[in-house]
Amino acid sequence: MDSTRRTVIATAAAATTLAAVPQLFAQQPGQGGTAVPFYEKGPVRIHYQEAGSGFPLLLIPGGGLSSVASWFGNGAPFNAIDEFKAEYRCVAADLRTAPDGQSSGPLEIDRPWDSFADDQLGLMDHLGIDKFMVMGFCIGGPFIWNLLRRAPDRVVAAVLAQPSGSRPEARELPYETNSKGWAVEIAKRRPELTPRMTDQFLTKMYRNNPDFVFTVTRDFVRNCQAPVLILPDDIPAHPYAVAMEAAMLAPKAEVSMYPWKDPKERIPLAVRHIRSFLRAHRPA
Repeated sequence: MDSTRRTVIATAAAATTLAAVPQLFAQQPGQGGTAVPFYEKGPVRIHYQEAGSGFPLLLIPGGGLSSVASWFGNGAPFNAIDEFKAEYRCVAADLRTAPDGQSSGPLEIDRPWDSFADDQLGLMDHLGIDKFMVMGFCIGGPFIWNLLRRAPDRVVAAVLAQPSGSRPEARELPYETNSKGWAVEIAKRRPELTPRMTDQFLTKMYRNNPDFVFTVTRDFVRNCQAPVLILPDDIPAHPYAVAMEAAMLAPKAEVSMYPWKDPKERIPLAVRHIRSFLRAHRPA
């Protein structure tokens, strides 16, 4: 009887441990013992953060292919999570391609932009979110246009801050910058990604369709009915001319003051404009 009882107890304990494995894997301890949430689908594993409550607001950090959620607290013109968590359920994530991030996944060479949209929409599905607003910085601009193309019924309104774009006089800039920076760093951390693979990935992203905002055409923007607020920048990676062209084409576009980041005393005014825009388009 004692032997049988010990066997039953051991079997039950093992079953309990196995049942807990998926939950432990999805939320592994971070610094200080805090659970770090992940969204997983097949070979893709996305680290994300949530803060606040209210209508969902997807926040896409800047930083190009090295984009991570922690950018909002270290490098952003302002911390969008802190600014908007009192009114919105803020969600931000590391890109699967970020060398210093906690997300991971394959380089989908034939569909780079859509693979990121898959992650963003999949994360919203994972969190039980249907409709949402989105604010993106830098590479978040092309990401947002692609989300508006892929899920027009889900994206209620969008804010594009210092959006990336392509100018005729600097078509090779995004490819060259990422080849010298991101491709080198990602290879150090993920040796399975060969130089040929990263080159093919960047070529598909930035060379096969190097015009305008990379992910959609001017005709798409001209017919897009989503409300958008654009905060232009004017550096080679964030061309003012492209941001303003998109603003002129989009029928429901608004534009911030320019410049809005310099001097820094102007940033609170830009944040006030964003807040008013989001409130105006937030569903009741």
